[in-house]
Amino acid sequence: MKSFVQAFVLLALASSFASAFDPSPLQDFCVAIDEPKNAVFVNGKFCKDPKLAKAEDFSFSVIKPGDTNNPVGSNVTTVNADQIPGLNTLGISAVRIDYAPYGQNPPHTHPRGTEILVVLEGTLLVGFVTSNPNNTLISKVLHKGDVFVFPIGLIHFQFNIGKTNAVAFAGLSSQNPGVITIANAVFGSNPPINPDFLARAFQLDVNVVKDLQKKF
Repeated sequence: MKSFVQAFVLLALASSFASAFDPSPLQDFCVAIDEPKNAVFVNGKFCKDPKLAKAEDFSFSVIKPGDTNNPVGSNVTTVNADQIPGLNTLGISAVRIDYAPYGQNPPHTHPRGTEILVVLEGTLLVGFVTSNPNNTLISKVLHKGDVFVFPIGLIHFQFNIGKTNAVAFAGLSSQNPGVITIANAVFGSNPPINPDFLARAFQLDVNVVKDLQKKF
């Protein structure tokens, strides 16, 4: 009888550990609050009555190219629950990325999602960097029809090395994977990070850091 009780307790504990988990957050942080009137709803949006759903809730067009007339020469068209309400709570999203000749999607990271990218037109140099201490660059030249995966949270990039426009589509394993563009975050934060600190961190002259901060 004693062994049965022990086994039952262990099974109960194991079941509780298996079912008691926090879903992946869909935002950078969530500060606890005791007053619901001042709270916000996270990890998804409020749901429509399923009986009222229609085809338009599950579709969106990305046929129109994005405007690449900008300093980096690329444009990301996002497809998430804001564009396709039916994606809500399903844990996926997508993007269309347009690149001008020699345009780039600069080094960035998605803190909440893995990305799988397929090239539709053009030739892209893509890559990601592994975490400390190795910081290994995993890179490859992709052509039309090639597919590449960027693991969750790792810094990655795409660069159009061709003389013509390029187009890629990517799927992400989160309804809201988030994006942190490294240069914008470091040199364009609000308020700005102390330039003396950044100068030492990047081993640069402080005036170079101040000039970079002006650009972002």
